[in-house]
Amino acid sequence: MNNFIYENSTKVYFGKGCVKEYLSCLVEKYGKRILLAYGGGSIKKNGIYQEVMDILEKAGAEVAEFSGIMANPTYQKVLKGAELARVHQSDWILGIGGGSVMDCCKAVSMAAVSTKDIWENYWEKMGIIDFEPLPLGVIVTVAGTGSECNGGAVITNEERKIKTGRDYPQCNPKFALMDPTYTYSVPVKQMVSGGFDILSHIMETYFSEPDTDNVSDDISEALMRSTIRNLRAAVQNPKDYTARSNLLWASTMAENRIIKLGKKCDFECHQMEHQLGAYTDCNHGCGLAVLHPVYYRHIYKDGLAKFVRFAENVWEIPRGDKTDEEMAREGVEALADFIREIGLPATLRELGVTEHTPLKEIADSCNLSPGSYRKMSHEEILEIYQECY
Repeated sequence: MNNFIYENSTKVYFGKGCVKEYLSCLVEKYGKRILLAYGGGSIKKNGIYQEVMDILEKAGAEVAEFSGIMANPTYQKVLKGAELARVHQSDWILGIGGGSVMDCCKAVSMAAVSTKDIWENYWEKMGIIDFEPLPLGVIVTVAGTGSECNGGAVITNEERKIKTGRDYPQCNPKFALMDPTYTYSVPVKQMVSGGFDILSHIMETYFSEPDTDNVSDDISEALMRSTIRNLRAAVQNPKDYTARSNLLWASTMAENRIIKLGKKCDFECHQMEHQLGAYTDCNHGCGLAVLHPVYYRHIYKDGLAKFVRFAENVWEIPRGDKTDEEMAREGVEALADFIREIGLPATLRELGVTEHTPLKEIADSCNLSPGSYRKMSHEEILEIYQECY
């Protein structure tokens, strides 16, 4: 394994009823003036909003609401949240939702106290945070991004058509309240999309050096098997507590940095999907589902041993007299079959991409991952987009 330093500062409260049990004491710890952030209002329909507001009211909190956070949070939305936090003089931020809400809140936590333009200084390029971001706590309602236990935030600059993710440990939420029953009301399509995002995060780490025996790859294989098994169960019964709780924790495990320890990591597919999303605003998990099989068909020969392991240990494909290349290809096709099985799209056309979508411009805007098994070029990324169309 490569050398590493590990730290995760987020405290997790996991399980049924954890919000009712712990939120009021967290208000006492972090302060009464709260910026309450959430998305399009689904939490008002499913009862989570009222449950949280009742707890905050009893705790004597003074709440300013920052709502309407979109699926691909924009830099302009971040600036509006930061301004509201300053005017309200918020002690901390409480985000309720999935990855988009959590990512937006992390950026707001910086912008609310920084005197710098955070896009230019922290998203366009990596920066050094020499200040203390506004404390952030999260209540997770969607399993997918794993944003609850890291400092990562993906933000879209609409003017520049750039969608960029950065991970600053200082932006880790102080706490994450994770009640699996809060994920029940998520529509099945969104649940499946989030579930594939979990699988994608694990694969992006797994399919990278080192390829010698290492703990991170062993954990990743177990997490992939668990995600596949529990996603199938949750599709059959969206209120299967065992399946939903396993998916919620798998989401965290995929992105709390544990499986990345000692790994180079790839994330080229995420780079391609981010730029596709910056131009088309497509669903993140759906975009990944379209791209992954085609991308892996391009690179499997360059990481052959790992793709054979994937076929054998994740999909349990019998070896028989198959060659390594045949095994690797069958593993990739098993992934493609699973994507169709759970109802995710297989083409860019299904995401709304048309012949007028500037695929070359999007390909040219993609960052090239140094962790990919195959040294990619913008020309090959364009080929992948075209094959996905």
